[in-house]
Amino acid sequence: MSDLFWLSTQQLSKIEQYFPLAHGIPRVDDRRVVSGIIFVIRNGLRWRDAPSDYGPHKTLYNRFIRWSRLGVLIIYSAR
Repeated sequence: MSDLFWLSTQQLSKIEQYFPLAHGIPRVDDRRVVSGIIFVIRNGLRWRDAPSDYGPHKTLYNRFIRWSRLGVLIIYSAR
């Protein structure tokens, strides 16, 4: 699918300083997960409708909820 959204390495490097440290098991690829979260929100999709290229939808949802509660992700909608 060519219309997927991917953060560039430069974009990720600007925001990854705000990510919480991983404890225990290393996190999956942050670029893939954050790109997936942005894609789902930008397109108004349900989490389970996220393309599999971004990984399991449950990972996207859990990371979004956890980081939103910590104030790491604040997503604004123009709608």
